[in-house]
Amino acid sequence: MTLTANSTVTLSNDVKMPVIGLGTWQSSPAEVKNAVLAAVRAGYRLIDTASVYQNEEAIGEAIQELIAEGVVKREDLFITTKAWTHEIAPERLEGALRSALKKLQLTYVDLYLAHMPAAFNDDMSAQLNSPVEDVWRQFDAVYKAGLTRAVGVSNWNEAQIGRALATGLTPVHNSQVELHLYFPQHTHVDYCHAHKIVVTSYATLGSPGRVHFTLPTGQTLDWAPAPSELQDPHVLALAEKYKKTPAQVLLRYGLDRGLAIIPKSVHENRIKENFELFDFALTKEEIEKLESSKISQRLFLQDFMAGHPEDAFPTERK
Repeated sequence: MTLTANSTVTLSNDVKMPVIGLGTWQSSPAEVKNAVLAAVRAGYRLIDTASVYQNEEAIGEAIQELIAEGVVKREDLFITTKAWTHEIAPERLEGALRSALKKLQLTYVDLYLAHMPAAFNDDMSAQLNSPVEDVWRQFDAVYKAGLTRAVGVSNWNEAQIGRALATGLTPVHNSQVELHLYFPQHTHVDYCHAHKIVVTSYATLGSPGRVHFTLPTGQTLDWAPAPSELQDPHVLALAEKYKKTPAQVLLRYGLDRGLAIIPKSVHENRIKENFELFDFALTKEEIEKLESSKISQRLFLQDFMAGHPEDAFPTERK
């Protein structure tokens, strides 16, 4: 697949989305500002954040600095943010998005996602039975109000996406899901492509930093043991062949499957390295060899959804 640093994927409403962006999960406000400045100067045009990351204000500061310096115009950037579980609760979404826009110092975002399908109260102490159809009606409304150029979902299963589509409202433009070599998500990707939904991969490197995560409540999560994709022998062989790092091979694997990717880093050298993916490509045979391990392990089970009427992964829980 021939891609360049300026390559985009086209959403079903004709909005063009860069194929690679900077992920900002677990990036503190101090770290994220410098990361965004470095990323945009290195050529990134997509920045992915979320209200629950608690770094939208710092990202907004960085964006305004870059615009003021003439590095980019607002329309050159593609900004994604996400509504957390209490923000998708009934009649909460528009206020949540307006709050995010204020923090980001923007009049619109380019993509607004339902971070989870399951609605909760403010401190996540109570599940709210708000069907995904009702959640999607709110996304339809903020889209039609011009507050976002596109709308989508994150961590939703195919049936939930189908129910949103069945409302006949604005279609789902993007699905952002955990997707990496050891959890390749072929069924989800095929479903989305059949419905003209662009897929964004998160945890494309297997998310080695996930073990440091805490929920907004302060709760830490238990993570099942998982093999490191960066140590996969086929990945290492291709890294040697192409004179690339194992991380670059895994990121290119996502691109060569037609996905958008959002690798996270706060280190300038790594940010640049993650963007240096356009001078090589993996063949169909190499992708098949990479996937020959047949490992398929979801790392992010989002256990707080367990028992919720809109739990996205009930059949995967023990």
